[in-house]
Amino acid sequence: MKTNNTAWMPQPGSQTAFITCPYWEVLYEGTRGPGKTDALIIDFLQNVGKGYGSAYRGILFRESFPQLTDVISRTKKYYTQVFPDAKFLGSNGVNKWVFPDGEELLFRHMKRADDYWNYHGHEYPWIGWEELTNWPTIECYESMKACNRCSIIGVPIKYRSTCNPWGAGHGWVKQYFIDPAPAFTKIVNSSGQIRIRIHGSLKENKILCKADPDYIKNLSSIENVQKRKAWLEGNWDIAAGGFFDGVWDPDKHIIEPFKVPTGWKYIISLDWGSQKPASLGIWAKSNGVALPDGRVFPRGSIIRVKEWYIVERDSRGRTIPDKGLKLTNEEMAIGIYDLTKDLDVIQWVADPSIFRDQSGPSIFKQFSKVRRLPFKPADNERIAGWQSMRGLMAEAAKEIPENPGLWVFKTCREWIRTIPSLLRDDKDMEDIRTDMEDHIADETRYVCQTVRPPLKTQELLI
Repeated sequence: MKTNNTAWMPQPGSQTAFITCPYWEVLYEGTRGPGKTDALIIDFLQNVGKGYGSAYRGILFRESFPQLTDVISRTKKYYTQVFPDAKFLGSNGVNKWVFPDGEELLFRHMKRADDYWNYHGHEYPWIGWEELTNWPTIECYESMKACNRCSIIGVPIKYRSTCNPWGAGHGWVKQYFIDPAPAFTKIVNSSGQIRIRIHGSLKENKILCKADPDYIKNLSSIENVQKRKAWLEGNWDIAAGGFFDGVWDPDKHIIEPFKVPTGWKYIISLDWGSQKPASLGIWAKSNGVALPDGRVFPRGSIIRVKEWYIVERDSRGRTIPDKGLKLTNEEMAIGIYDLTKDLDVIQWVADPSIFRDQSGPSIFKQFSKVRRLPFKPADNERIAGWQSMRGLMAEAAKEIPENPGLWVFKTCREWIRTIPSLLRDDKDMEDIRTDMEDHIADETRYVCQTVRPPLKTQELLI
């Protein structure tokens, strides 16, 4: 973007790729520092002064209003250099740029999905999301797509976002943008729409590296290994700032499936859901005898060998995070029975709420009308359950486990997708945030409470 002097030019690499990307839905992700925020605010500016006038409106979101301060400051650095007559209106909650031909860019915060109704019916040809992994679910991001439109033919329509690995939304962003395809590769949905991710590296930002040569060293000195991998390397295969930092090791916990020995028993765990997902875990319990390949799982260890995550999926079978399938309880009971009828099950543990009569028969009684599923109420003490789960995971992460541990078949993709990204509750660091996709975690802690007593607080790896 230029006036008499150059106000801003994209640097070669990811910045240029993002600014010039022709597709509707684009995420700019990667390490800290490649210049993602600058690229995002300039992306909107590209179509100002092109004759679209007041039809070209944009809105840029952060999760909370204080988080917008830096973004607004950056726009002030560039926008009046490019458009000297542009005005920033920052009083009485307005917070928007108005350009000479009538174009506007609004700055807003959106905390929860219901906030969408503040914008229902609006038209914004350009929508931007800064730090997309701040949102714990996809709901806000998905809802605002309904407003990404324009009634005037020819106005460019763009849906843009930025983020690093890490944060409450790490899991859903990874599933939606990262896992389906490598960076710079088109992902085509069932309607033929294209989304793509642009991966950026700090090393591309020659301006920053020259101005602050110690910045890379600063990131390298971060003691938290997971955070260092996220921010320095842009690595998405991490426990994202999570509750299980210090005990989660995918190289140790995720294992190739094997034929479960005849002498092993099973534990079945259930976290019920309808509007939200339900989760059934099938866990093999080791009797301590070596496998044919010589591996030994200490007696009492649990291995997640199969799962049924009862959740909505798109036309390609991909999970729509946190959307339940809304099965009837009778349908769920039949499904559970079919998955477990041939197993030697020694324990059945379920969310205690399914045993309560409310406006009618309890969920458990509704199960029993069609199939006998001998569930018992699980120990639902959250803190104690998470302690037990962390203890089992810590044991499994050892080079040579001596006590019961927890492992997961690599085919249990939903467990692997959701568990590492769960975050601590800001108000109680020994608990998990309840606004995250924690249904699988809940049924896992039910099982862990049957295997291992909770660790003492001083034993926890905080």
